[in-house]
Amino acid sequence: MAKKKHTDFEKSLAELETLVERLEKGDLPLEQTLEHFERGIALTRSCQQALKEAEQKVEILLQKTADSQTQAFDPQD
Repeated sequence: MAKKKHTDFEKSLAELETLVERLEKGDLPLEQTLEHFERGIALTRSCQQALKEAEQKVEILLQKTADSQTQAFDPQD
């Protein structure tokens, strides 16, 4: 099931990127622009929810390890 959610997230993100590219061109009629925008909002919310769930799972896994401590992520490390 986790693999399916990962695939759904990846597909949603790819579709969102395609929509953004089409919207940035600015050559769509208003009706189609609004449809793309609405779909983009739905995809954004779906991706945000998936990321939130993943973050919660990581927190749970870290809490299960008695000797581990949550630390801020430093991309320089």
